[in-house]
Order: sequence, then structure tokens, then C-alpha cells
Amino acid sequence: MSLLDLTRIVRHAHLFAAAITLTAAWPAAGQTSIKFSLDGRLEGLAATFFLPQDRGYFKTEGLDVTVDGTATMLEPITRVASGAYDMGLADINTLIKYRDQHPSPPVRAVFMVYNKPPFAIVARRSRGITEPKQLENKKLGAPPTGITFGEWPLFAKLNNIDMSKVTIETIAIPVRAPMLAAGQIDAALGYSFRLYVDLKDRGVPVDDIVLMPMADYGLKLYGNTIIINPRFAADKPEAVRAFLHAFLKGLKDVVRRPADAVVRRDETLKREVELERLRMAIRDNIVTPEVKANGYGAVDFVRLAESIDQIGLVYTFKAKPKADDIFDASFLPPADERKVH
Repeated sequence: MSLLDLTRIVRHAHLFAAAITLTAAWPAAGQTSIKFSLDGRLEGLAATFFLPQDRGYFKTEGLDVTVDGTATMLEPITRVASGAYDMGLADINTLIKYRDQHPSPPVRAVFMVYNKPPFAIVARRSRGITEPKQLENKKLGAPPTGITFGEWPLFAKLNNIDMSKVTIETIAIPVRAPMLAAGQIDAALGYSFRLYVDLKDRGVPVDDIVLMPMADYGLKLYGNTIIINPRFAADKPEAVRAFLHAFLKGLKDVVRRPADAVVRRDETLKREVELERLRMAIRDNIVTPEVKANGYGAVDFVRLAESIDQIGLVYTFKAKPKADDIFDASFLPPADERKVH
């Protein structure tokens, strides 16, 4: 082989390698990047966002999605409001009050994930508590930054609880279940699937755990919803729709077969504990009778308006919003696609 022939072969090899590199990079270059904020630490429920990522649903829609946890449940709202994140998962009731205090930018909800809110009182039967009124003259553990603590005054008002007779023990979330298990407090506030499962995991007998979901005691509120930054929604509306389409596909997969898409991202988590948390949330908060009737993601605007009125029983609005100020249904996938099968 001549030197000239060898030179041609090397040159062609370089050109071929460059072509492969360009082809591999092309899909990523054509994708829309989305930064998505969870509402807290990694746990079983995050599977609804990691599964579509793992199975390539976001990528198929032309999206490059980054999913991050948070330290507090207010953080996804502040992240999305600032534009640091494009979308997030947040409690809609906290969003309503945040919007009242910070009307600009007008962060809005676009897909309801928890049709029934997970706010709950978890108590010990052995401490003499089986119903809300029995919280009087008892010690209630409450993380001050917890979302459920914000709904405690409304729960107390609707259930005729004299708040002056309830001792509030300010505690951090990591010690909430241990203190309740040890009998240092009589009950605690928290998301049902977090606190109930944590308490059970600590060895407390199931028949001694009393779960009081606030939605079963008068609250008409919705729960966690996907929120969007308004500028991102205006600039890239098709990306928002594509995200919700991919998320819905993953959500249906998770509902059909709860999957572990979180533990491999955090080796400190227990697989069975996180799967139980996920199954509980699907059963109690995601696939509700309203969702079975109306499909995933939507809200009943009459109920949402009533929930805003309920918030107003214990919170003074500067300017009470209308339901469609808070929830934008225009990005939802078609109704047929959102049906529960």
C-alpha cells in the first residue's frame, strides 16, 4: 500500500468518526432543556417523574429533563417563580397563598397530581386518640416548615378543635416518626404516605396507628400539582405540552405497576418502604373517584373555587383569586388520553 493510499484511508476514517460524533450529538442539540423541581427529598413518589425519564418518554418528546429534589416544600415555588427552574411539583394551596403575596410572576398550576391532598394527622391509639376532637389536651408534633402545618388551623376550625388546648411541639421532620414511635408526642402532622409509612417502618403496630386524612374531615382542598414559570410557558408552550404528555404516560405506567425508580438514585432508601409509600399515594391521593370520572390532571373548577374560599376562612387574602387564575387547563393532554383505564 502506498503512502498516498494510507493517507486517504486515515483522512476518510477521520471524516467518518466526525460524522458519527455529529449524528450522536444532533438529537441532544435539538432537544428542549427543562429543569424540574420536586417538592422535597427523593422518595417513592418521585418515580412518577423518574420513570418517564428512565424509559425515554421525555427524550422521545424532544425534551432533556433534569429532576432535582428540594430541602423544603416552598422551594419548588420559589425556584419556578425566579426562573431558576422551568417547572416543578408543589402544593397548590401553598401556591395560592404565595401568589397572593407575590402576584408577579404569575406562576400557575397545569396538571393536578394529588387530586386528594395527603395532609394528615397521624396519632397513636394507645395515647387515647381516635378522632380529631381528642387532640385537645394532647401533644402534637409539627415541623414548622411543613405544608401540613399550614393547614392545621383550617382543620381545627372545621372540626371544632380548641387550638389553645393543643400543645404544639415544634420538631424537625427527621425526628417526627421517632418521637411519635417513642411516645414523646401523641400525634404528628405530615403527609399521610410519609408519616404513616415511616411510623410503621419503625415497628409501631398497625392497629396502634390512627390515620386521619384531613380531606376526610371537611377539607375540600386539592394537593400537589405541576407548576410552570409563565415566561417559559409563553416561550415554549409545546414543550410544556410535550412534558405533560410524557409525564402522563409514565404516570399510567406507575399506576399499572408501581415501579422502583428512586432507590437506585439514593442507596440509603429502602425499596419496599418506598414502594409502599408509592402504592399508598396512588390509592389514596392520585386515583380518586373524581379522577376515575374526569381523568388524570384536571380539576373541578367549582371545587377549586370552594377550596380557595376554605383557605379564606383562616387566611386573609390581599386579593382572593379566581380558580382559573391559579389553574391553567390549556396545556393538558386530550381528555381521551387522560382517562383512567
